[in-house]
Amino acid sequence: MTKIIKVKTGSKFEEIASYSRVVAVDNLIHVSNTAGRNPDTQEIPEDVIEQTEQVFRNIERALAAVDASLADVVMSRVFIQYPEDTPKVMEFIGSKFRGINPATTVTCPPLGSNVYKVELEVTAFRGASKAQVEEITIA
Repeated sequence: MTKIIKVKTGSKFEEIASYSRVVAVDNLIHVSNTAGRNPDTQEIPEDVIEQTEQVFRNIERALAAVDASLADVVMSRVFIQYPEDTPKVMEFIGSKFRGINPATTVTCPPLGSNVYKVELEVTAFRGASKAQVEEITIA
């Protein structure tokens, strides 16, 4: 039988919009679009890289709740508020995903508020970090 786990982090936005931070369907794990708000202080750093660091802390915490890690990520969707921040944000993200190499989409849409400079949504597969991986270069 399929097992579904839904994880809430206590965010007021999860309650307002009635969503879960994580939904794991067996080993397939969906992590909702995640901003750089510190869950303890509710503060959002002004600096885009500090926000990105907090985004990753939030996502890593969410993945850990369902016995997964960043190394299990197979897809990421990056939302950057200001296009001029794209190179530095992607360089930082590259440092976090080096060796993991998920499929990735990057876009620069307006976010829910100008205070949010970067948000990240990921899909993971529990156990991907231990799977045999074949890398193919077609270029």
